[in-house]
Amino acid sequence: MRLPTLTDGRILRRYKRFLADVELANGQIVVAHVPNTGTMATCWAPGAPVQLSHSGDPRRKLAWTLERVDMGAGWVGVHTGRPNAVMAEGIAAGRIPTLAGYRGLRREVVFAPHGQEGGRLDLALTEGPAPDALVEVKNCTLHDGDCLRFPDAVSLRGRKHLDLLAAAVAGGRRGVMLFALNRPEGSRFAPAWAVDPGYGRRLAEVVALGVEVLAVRLRHSAEAIEVGEGVPVDL
Repeated sequence: MRLPTLTDGRILRRYKRFLADVELANGQIVVAHVPNTGTMATCWAPGAPVQLSHSGDPRRKLAWTLERVDMGAGWVGVHTGRPNAVMAEGIAAGRIPTLAGYRGLRREVVFAPHGQEGGRLDLALTEGPAPDALVEVKNCTLHDGDCLRFPDAVSLRGRKHLDLLAAAVAGGRRGVMLFALNRPEGSRFAPAWAVDPGYGRRLAEVVALGVEVLAVRLRHSAEAIEVGEGVPVDL
């Protein structure tokens, strides 16, 4: 996925969850929107290099958006709206082998299983070599030694998505939890037990019910983000 034109800067602080003060290369200090509901633990520090996108839309309150941060090993993607599009593009191109071969792909799919509160999942795959699949994508940036973990804050919404994937499996579809590893460090994925043990337990439970878990690296270049390799999952 090609990114918009990016501007270099250094982050000074993040506050009120969705705001950051950033000093641009020319010395100007701007307030940027932070499109990330998590804590962004291990994803920023005062003075860290960042890149921002800019919008000329006069309806926006903030023209600048925080896209990615360099914590010393390469870009960390903190814009949680990007991974869905990257993964959809990669799946369509056959870059994730276990999800390849589907001719139909829809985004933002409402799923309301009988007797259960419905919700929205990120992708629906149809017309393929295996049963239709519902896929939920999660941006994974919490770095812990050789491991990347999810979530970085307690996520009741994340548990609801796991329940929906389990219901999909019970109804004869594939349910796939796809973790987008959006930074270069870490050689494996595991739940963030210290942050949200309830999420880790529920993830293990739905896997026992047939939900598939994939962890796939996202690769950042100067102008784009693309699907990279899969990494082992440790539940």
